[in-house]
Amino acid sequence: MTRSLLNKRHFLKALGAGSLVAPWPLVAGAAPLRRVLVVGGGMAGATVAKYLRLWSNRSIEVTLVEPSAQYTSNIMSNLVLTGQYSPSILNYGWNSLTRNHGVVRIAGTVVGVEPGGSLGPWKVTLTTASGTQVRYCERVVLAPGVQFDAVPSTANAAVAAPILHAWQAGPQTTQLRDFLAAMPPTGTFVMTIPKAPYRCPPGPYERACVVADYLKRNKPGAQVIVLDANPDIMAEKENFAHAFGTMYASNLSYRAGRMLRSVQATTGQPDGAVTVDVVVRDASGQDIVMGTEVYAAQVLNVIPRHRAGAIVQTLGLADATGFAPVDGRSFESTMPGRAGIHVIGDASKTTLPKAGHVGNQGAKICADAIVRAFAGQTPYATPTANSACFSPLSNTVASWLTAVYQYQQDPGTGAWRYVATDQVSGTVGATEAASASAEQFSKMSTWYRSLMNETFT
Repeated sequence: MTRSLLNKRHFLKALGAGSLVAPWPLVAGAAPLRRVLVVGGGMAGATVAKYLRLWSNRSIEVTLVEPSAQYTSNIMSNLVLTGQYSPSILNYGWNSLTRNHGVVRIAGTVVGVEPGGSLGPWKVTLTTASGTQVRYCERVVLAPGVQFDAVPSTANAAVAAPILHAWQAGPQTTQLRDFLAAMPPTGTFVMTIPKAPYRCPPGPYERACVVADYLKRNKPGAQVIVLDANPDIMAEKENFAHAFGTMYASNLSYRAGRMLRSVQATTGQPDGAVTVDVVVRDASGQDIVMGTEVYAAQVLNVIPRHRAGAIVQTLGLADATGFAPVDGRSFESTMPGRAGIHVIGDASKTTLPKAGHVGNQGAKICADAIVRAFAGQTPYATPTANSACFSPLSNTVASWLTAVYQYQQDPGTGAWRYVATDQVSGTVGATEAASASAEQFSKMSTWYRSLMNETFT
């Protein structure tokens, strides 16, 4: 992580010695109020709650508000989709954060955040099973994840079948699994990929591979068609292109530059048709529609465009992209009048990819900045985030992708951003495995368990 995180022991020693100045003046002799309310208990929300407590030596009161009974991991969900793993491997909870770190958990939904006046900088209103509650705090951290745009459908809404994305793991994952298992032996699985940014850049290509692998083993006459709104494979290009062209040359067709126009699904069945516009980009980077194509499918998997979760939209923290612009040193909102509200994880707008491990890393940068703020200090100027993930390409082999993201100023524009560095060549970009292997498939499980345990315990 950052130099500041490596020096955390010395920082906490100074904090415990009372040598740091509280930023909010209070009644003489009173302990400074250091209250943070975290909205959302996913990879980013759980991590920031844990590390705010850990790095402040429990001097910061942390309340985590999350409506769900458990967290369902999107990581590894593609192998649940193909039936290789049980859905139970995706489930995590927050009891360890409460037991081990003293995080207060409330099962509820935040519906409003407004200035709190004399009771605290921020007043947070939430609804729970027992009614409405109001909490006051000095900082708010929003980690609501993403929501999905509606899929344009030409079907009669009263008779249309559900159009599944399964891009938020849970009920749709097992439903799509069942559709896949019931698919005719010579059927077609059509999936669409939205324009970036979307959650988990390698995820759609990983799904295409494991579904093609499943069909090749169980329904050798079936086909996979991948319709990508992006001009090319967005992550792990070498390994995915190799898999498409060799491992699945007989049953997978990848088609870039296909922008979703509409979907029609048949009642009672997962089958239907997808209409897409064929798109190319001109020299100025503008998309030009070159024609229209229609694809019939027995199983539809339409991944819509994403935007930040509802509370970010409600509070007016998102810009035209649908995500929340933030200061990359602290993930504090850059919208006017929103100082003290941070947006982390998939809901934030940075040059970091939207992924579970990255959400964990960004949450630590945010936690460090908040601890510093309570001590009257500014955020660390040039934080670093690491990203790592494994991608199964079949039921036995996997590849991997890793990068180190340095927060730095662009010499041309002066804008600050996270820039990925290839750790092999030293050039800009991520590093991917030389090839897929069974050894990496085995390591993938270890990586997953380590990341989830580090986040939720």
